[in-house]
Amino acid sequence: MGVDHTEPEEVPADAVGRRVACDGERATVRYVGPVPPTAGLWLGVEWDHPERGKHGGSHGGVQYFTCRHPKGGSFVRPAKVSFGVDFLTAVQQVYQSDTEEVLTDASSEKLSWLGISERSYENLPTVLLTRSEVNGPGADGEIRRTMPNVKYLDLSRTLLCCWEDVSAVSQQLDHLENLQLSNNRLRLPADVSAHVQAFSSLRVLALNSCDITWSQILQCAPMWPQLENLSVEVNDIRELQRPDGVLQALRSLSLASNPLLQLTVLSVAALPRLEQLSLSNTGLSDLRFDDAAPGAQTAMFPSLTSLNLDQNNITEWGVVDELAKLPRLVKLSCRGNQLVSSDGNPRTANQLLIAKLGQLVFLNSCEIQAEDRRGAELDYIKMFGEEWLKAGGGNEPSSQFTCRHPRYLSLINKYGAPEEGELKKPEPFALKNQLLKITFVFPDDAERKPIEKKLPASMLVQKVKGLLYRLLKVPAADLQLSYTSMKMVGTEFEIDSDQKTLEFYSIEDGDQVLVRW
Repeated sequence: MGVDHTEPEEVPADAVGRRVACDGERATVRYVGPVPPTAGLWLGVEWDHPERGKHGGSHGGVQYFTCRHPKGGSFVRPAKVSFGVDFLTAVQQVYQSDTEEVLTDASSEKLSWLGISERSYENLPTVLLTRSEVNGPGADGEIRRTMPNVKYLDLSRTLLCCWEDVSAVSQQLDHLENLQLSNNRLRLPADVSAHVQAFSSLRVLALNSCDITWSQILQCAPMWPQLENLSVEVNDIRELQRPDGVLQALRSLSLASNPLLQLTVLSVAALPRLEQLSLSNTGLSDLRFDDAAPGAQTAMFPSLTSLNLDQNNITEWGVVDELAKLPRLVKLSCRGNQLVSSDGNPRTANQLLIAKLGQLVFLNSCEIQAEDRRGAELDYIKMFGEEWLKAGGGNEPSSQFTCRHPRYLSLINKYGAPEEGELKKPEPFALKNQLLKITFVFPDDAERKPIEKKLPASMLVQKVKGLLYRLLKVPAADLQLSYTSMKMVGTEFEIDSDQKTLEFYSIEDGDQVLVRW
């Protein structure tokens, strides 16, 4: 902390706990007062991004305030910070400058997009104050008189410091349905019941990166009786508790990018209307519905139709069998996990997912076509046919087999039992089975003839470029590769990593690789 003789600015009487902006960053005031031996007034602040700080609130051996992060605090002069402006002032700062630009440019299109007519905010349905310095509602009733028809309000990363101030804004917006409050730090309300009316029309709420726990969310939840869509991503939420008596109208919930304790995930399973759930990047490795036997339906998540499990640590196919117990699941995203088939081919792994989940309509955002499902299910029957025979075959194989393959018998009933010659032997790594016939074409060189090669599926793209260098005498670093498949005519897929294999990109026998430089 250096010597600074800046003249002190006027500091609000309630400065401690207020939010401030400083050099483009956001912080919360934790201390106001002197810091000897320097003269003048200092503000002790805790930064939203702790890497911006220098210490934990101490100086010269004296602890002036505390921070959650040991180096998340700093001392700054009042003249260096902004305590913000009221709601309508922020609206004028954002929208009048845009309107003036609109009028100067005579751009009716932009004027229409803003929803502003002759500088009137009366019919404005959407207000975007992201990163503005809003700190509160301003004079009573002014928001209602000025812009009564707002339905969508973005107050992300502002200087609002408490739910009382948010409520004072929203209670003047009778039609408010969608409220974005991400990247704020809001103190919990003293009396939740006093704010129910303020959020009575609210359907969508985002509280991403708000440094809030699940128990605090449940504490606030009575304020949002009609809430249908809640996003609380990146909040370091670890433990989930049952939302008893609250959030009962919720249809969509995103808990993405929180380090969840997986044993607590089922705490939200009783939400009666929950249709969409994102658990992506939460460290999840297991999910069990022990109330239902293999092949039966669970009573948990009764309305769930869409589940996102991307970027987790799922390695066991038994987890997929558990997902098959969800009675209404039709959309699943499961990218970035370690679900591996015996042949190591990602395409085979997707086939297994389709075969195991009979009700699934979309996998990883792609619709499952009827022929793809039929192919996946027939391959599944053949792939595990020998295991089925060894387990006793017929309609009553061993219980161990039934637990591992709950859908197998229903697939046999659908397609018939596999013939001896159809069974796939567990020898997927034979080299002859892995050679792919690939045709290299050169779209930017019309005179160069296509080159046909047989290459192993396990070959690195780097090695393929080395081969092309020897054939074309073009440096490997200059080569840009993509491929097309007969299964998706007209679509070109980029090959963007030298360290991946042909198999990784799902390149198959007969595909074309396009070579450019």
